[in-house]
Amino acid sequence: MSDLFSLKGRIALVTGSGQGIGYALAKGLAAHGAKVVLNGRTAAKIGKAVATLRGEGHDVEAAVFDVVDAAAVGAEIDRIERELGPIDIVVNNAGVQFRKPLDEFPDDKWQELLQVNVTGVFNVGKAVAKRMIPRRRGKIINIASVMSELARETIAPYTTTKGAVKNLTRGMCADWARHGIQVNAIAPGFFKTELNTALFENPDFNAWLEKRTPAGRWGAVEELVGAAVFLASDASSFVNGHTLFVDGGMTVSV
Repeated sequence: MSDLFSLKGRIALVTGSGQGIGYALAKGLAAHGAKVVLNGRTAAKIGKAVATLRGEGHDVEAAVFDVVDAAAVGAEIDRIERELGPIDIVVNNAGVQFRKPLDEFPDDKWQELLQVNVTGVFNVGKAVAKRMIPRRRGKIINIASVMSELARETIAPYTTTKGAVKNLTRGMCADWARHGIQVNAIAPGFFKTELNTALFENPDFNAWLEKRTPAGRWGAVEELVGAAVFLASDASSFVNGHTLFVDGGMTVSV
């Protein structure tokens, strides 16, 4: 068998991986051979996720920190590298959502979305890149969204942040590709996760989604694993600054 997609012997950090997409990606990377460090802000939640994956035979560890806190990010990445080894792969998945008409959108929620969804990606990406650059290797995968390209009512700030993630991915590539680092993004469409509970519990929205998406359905989080493994492995050695849409065709249809 080819080792092109193997992650054996590599260490991966996945932020916001206590549930949803982050958890699915952490599990998928571990299943392909990586030692995976799960991250979140709540020790109990991350501890439970780690225990579950260990029970399934995966090699996983925990790192509790807030991606918004640059000092905490740096300290934990130092600890991970000191105790486990060099980080080869980072998945910047941590993110938040809040829905409200734009003219009624709370100022504090606007700031929270900017800090978590954009500054968090910057903080983790920068901290890890500083360590990857001397090694002249590394994979950074940022989680964008179909909302990097589209917009819907009540989520303009979220759309703003995910558009920023797409362009930050390009900027990271422009700065760091020369150092042997590949920086790409995955842009999920509509997946049944905790962030989308209000949507998939709404029959009207479900009907709209099935009609709007060429594939005619929601995505399952496991369907994002293949894209992550591709971008984390040697298979994508000359793919850089790219955003891979995994959306059932939503962004190409009218």
